[in-house]
Amino acid sequence: MTKRIQSKYKVSRRLGVNLWGRAKDPINKKNFPPGQHGASGAHRKASDFGTQLKAKQKLKGYYGNISERQMRAAYREALRRRGDTGEILVGLLERRLDMVVYRMNFVPTIFAARQFVSHKHVLVNGKSVNIASYQVKEGDTVEVREKSRQIPIVIEALQNPERSVPEYIKVEGNGLKGTFVRTPTLADVPYPAIMEPHLVVEFYSR
Repeated sequence: MTKRIQSKYKVSRRLGVNLWGRAKDPINKKNFPPGQHGASGAHRKASDFGTQLKAKQKLKGYYGNISERQMRAAYREALRRRGDTGEILVGLLERRLDMVVYRMNFVPTIFAARQFVSHKHVLVNGKSVNIASYQVKEGDTVEVREKSRQIPIVIEALQNPERSVPEYIKVEGNGLKGTFVRTPTLADVPYPAIMEPHLVVEFYSR
């Protein structure tokens, strides 16, 4: 288990937002950074660099276990493509297999989605894929393996979904199989907190 998983709610408190939109996030009651001086330092004005850094940390944090190396790789790929770099960056992050699993409500959190994928519970176009960063393509089908459909976390997520499925993903009636219809734009993505990918692009382009 990584340090980020263990302290995930400290991340949302440090950033000052309910990053994953969960009702039990402690920031709902303690809207200031963790630590001895958290409350007194909560309203300090950030520099331009600090604002860009926070935007990057929010985007990275939302997608769970993305390392700095993975984030930079996604930025470089977005920069290479023609179009709005921030929009393309978000599209690449949303195409990660762990995020697609999370969007389809197979599991309740993005952290659980990464583990779910790595333990080979997911099929893409009928084939097992255990790489969380795998880039799902438009039209790909993603489903829970037959042997994994009775796992308690899957049953719980299906019975008590915390999120609605976005329009760029279509889930079949049983809730255990879906299709990645299209790559979303920033406006399509149901972020619980405001994301500013243009500031992330500015951070990496310094």
